[in-house]
Amino acid sequence: MSLGLVGRKVGMMRIFKEDGTSVPVTVLDCAGNRITRIKTSESDGYSAIQVAFGKRRATRVTKPLAGQFAKAGVEAGSVLREFRVDAKEVAELKVGGELKVDMFQVGQQVDVSGTTIGKGYAGVIKRHHFSSNRASHGNSLSHNSPGSIGMAQDPGRVFPGKRMAGHLGDVNRTVQLLEVVRVDTERSLIMIKGSVPGAKNGKVLLHPSVKAKAPKGGK
Repeated sequence: MSLGLVGRKVGMMRIFKEDGTSVPVTVLDCAGNRITRIKTSESDGYSAIQVAFGKRRATRVTKPLAGQFAKAGVEAGSVLREFRVDAKEVAELKVGGELKVDMFQVGQQVDVSGTTIGKGYAGVIKRHHFSSNRASHGNSLSHNSPGSIGMAQDPGRVFPGKRMAGHLGDVNRTVQLLEVVRVDTERSLIMIKGSVPGAKNGKVLLHPSVKAKAPKGGK
């Protein structure tokens, strides 16, 4: 993983291109990404950057984290994330510095991770996109049923992982190969084409796509 940003999902809107085409975008607020710790291969065995995002009262921070924030000279954050980076990138950064949105460019492909919206307890039709049964001709009380789940006398049990009703949503998901449409450096906003996981005001992780094709002529 390369260096990225932590952001807050503001919501969705649309912007218009010069030819009048409407583009649906998700607005991410990435202001206040503070570097709290730099890990190197000499001290920790690998190279990484720890980034704090958001705000949290000092009374709500554990003593180890409070000491880390104080040592870095930054305000306590509500989110703390780590990005694995190359040693060259580590040498260019300093503890207490701030990461800006200009590290991303318009047209760049990125991956966005977030916690999906919780849907509560759901049946198999909604949870696993099963097909409903016929609603007439003697099909009584089994329109949205999952159907048979058991086996014969041997093995006589339901195998683990069987798709059944249960909790839907509220899991970590990553959407890959999304396009950066606009970067607002003054307000620290990044606009991504399409939707990203999570509800409004949810925290997301933004970093360059791992599947993006290299530019022509590059290695």
